[in-house]
Amino acid sequence: MKKNAKSSFFEGWNCAPNIVTYVRIALAIVFIVLYLLAGEWGHNSVPMRWAAFAVFLIAAVTDKLDGWLARKYNQVTKLGKLLDPIADKVLILAALVIASIFEEVIWWITILFLIREISITIVRFCVIGRNGRVIAASSAGKYKTLTQVIGLAMIIAPMAVIFNTQVTPPWWLTLYYSVAFALLGISLGFAFYSAVLYVYSAFFEKDSVDDSQADKQVNEAPLPPLQ
Repeated sequence: MKKNAKSSFFEGWNCAPNIVTYVRIALAIVFIVLYLLAGEWGHNSVPMRWAAFAVFLIAAVTDKLDGWLARKYNQVTKLGKLLDPIADKVLILAALVIASIFEEVIWWITILFLIREISITIVRFCVIGRNGRVIAASSAGKYKTLTQVIGLAMIIAPMAVIFNTQVTPPWWLTLYYSVAFALLGISLGFAFYSAVLYVYSAFFEKDSVDDSQADKQVNEAPLPPLQ
């Protein structure tokens, strides 16, 4: 039974949606390299900072692509459900940590996000190890990701170099980053709200049945009498 469960988990590992997810993880690594080389606020290289911004957006936007492909072609897999949020975490948490190292984002914001994401990841693996069930992201979790991506994209874009001139009034720079940090604050609220929903679904929701249990119920159900 365990062997069958393991086989079921990795079934469809090479389908198109999962390949898109693998590409997203690779893009996250490219982003990390570009972001680090560009330096604080892009002072080392503004073009490289723009490149990091572009790769970040591409990696974030393709999050919708793999989900769309999975639903359209009925290729939703357990592996995909697991890797999709992990791909998001690699991209987002790397961006937050580097931004904090560069003093572009306050450390306590990054630490709170790290605590939330690491905790939920541990819970996710515990649930999978216990009954093979993979809990999909809630609406609150999706809003968290959306506000995170927009807020971080605004910070990653080298606007400090562009706006910090004598031609552009300083208040534009303040307004721009105020919006970016407000979005991160909203994202933080969604992060912990969705975490509560996730923990409840993982440990206290009795109505949900994992795939292996559903298959077992179907296989063990008595056959209807012949007419």
